[in-house]
Amino acid sequence: MKSFQANCHPILIGSLPISDHHEATRLMFNYSSDIPLWVQLPVYREEGMIEQFLPGMPGLIKIDNKVFINTTDETYDMALVQFYEDYMSVTEKNTPLEQSRFALQQEHAKGFFVFLEELSQLNIKPIAVKGQITGPLTMATATHDQEGRAIFFNAQLKDVVIKLVALKAAYQVQQLSKFDTPVIIFFDEPAIASFGSTAFIGMSVDDINQALSEVFSTVHSMGAISGIHVCANADWSLVLNSGTRIVSFDAYSFFDRFILYAEDIRRFISNNGILAWGIVPTLSIADLEKENADSLTQNLLDKISLLANLGINRNQILQQSLISPSCGTGSLPLVLALKALELTKEISNNLIALCK
Repeated sequence: MKSFQANCHPILIGSLPISDHHEATRLMFNYSSDIPLWVQLPVYREEGMIEQFLPGMPGLIKIDNKVFINTTDETYDMALVQFYEDYMSVTEKNTPLEQSRFALQQEHAKGFFVFLEELSQLNIKPIAVKGQITGPLTMATATHDQEGRAIFFNAQLKDVVIKLVALKAAYQVQQLSKFDTPVIIFFDEPAIASFGSTAFIGMSVDDINQALSEVFSTVHSMGAISGIHVCANADWSLVLNSGTRIVSFDAYSFFDRFILYAEDIRRFISNNGILAWGIVPTLSIADLEKENADSLTQNLLDKISLLANLGINRNQILQQSLISPSCGTGSLPLVLALKALELTKEISNNLIALCK
């Protein structure tokens, strides 16, 4: 697969507050034609962050809009065995990935298939294409069993989630690789920000590393690029040393805490890691309304200078940077969502010349 150079290009997170997948895809191409991606529309419940990627889980039950894993159902043990048989059949290449339970489905990911249609009609190849999926930690801590207990704390189900996420990411890589351009897969992991809290007692650093390592290595083994998106403050040493190629973070709100991990940042950059700077605020309407492209460009340049003061070459930082909203725009009013996309594009245009 062709090499990928970040060079301050824009990269989006993936959600929009509209109901038409074709319109959403056209908007996305308008604002991020260099690195286009498929769009998720949370107006549809089945495209929610967790529910969108749960199909294929053994024991999955939906009652009155409540989704959970029922481990007490008489069919559960057989379903669990069948899951591992299907997993082995795919990984041993006896069953095509696209014909397995790990393929995305129209009902839950229509935007993915609309995106494939649009990519097939492009005359000019983008510099990369992007997919995304909820990460294994977030998926396993936000999904519960029949007793309301997070399935992360069930060792068997945690393993199932990791393998489900890994192969659903692999399916995206397989389909997007057909367009002969680098493929990026972001794993959305807001749960990692809660590591160390009382709600996550029992989660260890080894748990995090093992889960992330398996999904990243699956993507890397197919020649694609992994990214992790965390839109809150976190233990950045865990994130920066997780083995991912791209770290996407809320640079607008949390840079002052991110920069405290100076040695980890230096190591990440020296190993050709890429920072996706979430410099366009999407988690605060007041912040988004008051900012403009010039103010945010200067804000980012000031922060890049602070990184350079840690002993990192400024040009290297720029060349290994992407410009991004701080998080998805699916919960914003449409006019502000479009402003966030426009600002991302304008900031990128302001900085691309500096990367050459």
